[in-house]
Amino acid sequence: MRGICLAIALLATLLAGDLAAQPADRHEEYYYPKVSSRETYVSRARALDDSDRARRLGFVSGLTQQLSELPYAPSYAIFAKGGEADRLIVVAYGEGQLNTIYRARALFASLTALARLTPLFQELQVEEIFTFFDLCKLLGFRTLTISDGAAFAHQVTLR
Repeated sequence: MRGICLAIALLATLLAGDLAAQPADRHEEYYYPKVSSRETYVSRARALDDSDRARRLGFVSGLTQQLSELPYAPSYAIFAKGGEADRLIVVAYGEGQLNTIYRARALFASLTALARLTPLFQELQVEEIFTFFDLCKLLGFRTLTISDGAAFAHQVTLR
């Protein structure tokens, strides 16, 4: 009996070690390196009632299409992951891009400027106060992760 208890304890220890070795975010270390910085953004918006997986995927598809129509190669990929596609991920294509928090924030500022031109922001009359993060919250995204695809990854939790 003692041998069975010892075997069970050993197996539990080994399994716990394997589980501890896996990142809490299953996208971490697959699409981007270990998240090196985090922040929480408390949105002025709330998710729209009809914001669902299909709407988030449509948003990402539309943005990806716009990037592909530029007269130059895009410098980053944007995609949604998770069972509900509620994790927005932005990864740089090239070396030296989106590799600091300041470059990440500069991209978010540019995306805010574009978001403020959308009919949605204008219809809601929030184009002067909402940011790209607020747009993400309206669409129902829970997190936004940005990475250089090599060593830097920053994650924003939307509340």
